[in-house]
Amino acid sequence: MPSDRRSRKRLATRQSISDAATLLFIERGFDHVTVDEIAEAADVGRMTVFNHFPRKEDMFFDRDEEGREILRDAPRRRDPGVSSIETYRLLAHRLVAEQSPAVEFSARSQGFIATVEASETLKARARAIRDELAQVVAVALSECVGREPTDPDARLAASLLLATWTVAFNEAHRTFRRTRETMDATATFLALVDQGTNGVKAAMAGTPYA
Repeated sequence: MPSDRRSRKRLATRQSISDAATLLFIERGFDHVTVDEIAEAADVGRMTVFNHFPRKEDMFFDRDEEGREILRDAPRRRDPGVSSIETYRLLAHRLVAEQSPAVEFSARSQGFIATVEASETLKARARAIRDELAQVVAVALSECVGREPTDPDARLAASLLLATWTVAFNEAHRTFRRTRETMDATATFLALVDQGTNGVKAAMAGTPYA
């Protein structure tokens, strides 16, 4: 948390803009909300909005960088004897235990998902973020075993891990929509992450990542 007053004020303004934008996006749909309306709702100028968020969709995916840092950090914090691939399975369980909003399956999170599904712009950005996260994971994996960031094994493992998490995430939300039970959805998410991780380990057998 920044200690100086200016940084704290900047972060507070950024959060205020994001909160106002997300509320409007969920209420009216991403494509039907203008930047001017967001600025008015957040009580800031139009240029202030763009100073914090170069693209409108960045206001919706405002926790993107936080997610990247979590994925970067996981292999660095792993216990000795735990493989880098296993680290990401354990991360999924830790995020659930900590009730991280990144793996929230609830009535509240359904508004977020529905807003993405209703917008081609947001769906495209979500796909791009997924590809970018795969690259983040590939670099993190390669670093923790002393290989180059371009290592094909790291790229393959990262792509498989992101595919696993994507399927698990989507299926968990489908489970919640069907049962309206967060525990059921969470169980679906973790079961698929566990199953998928076993597949990734098998695919990467003989490499330092497994």
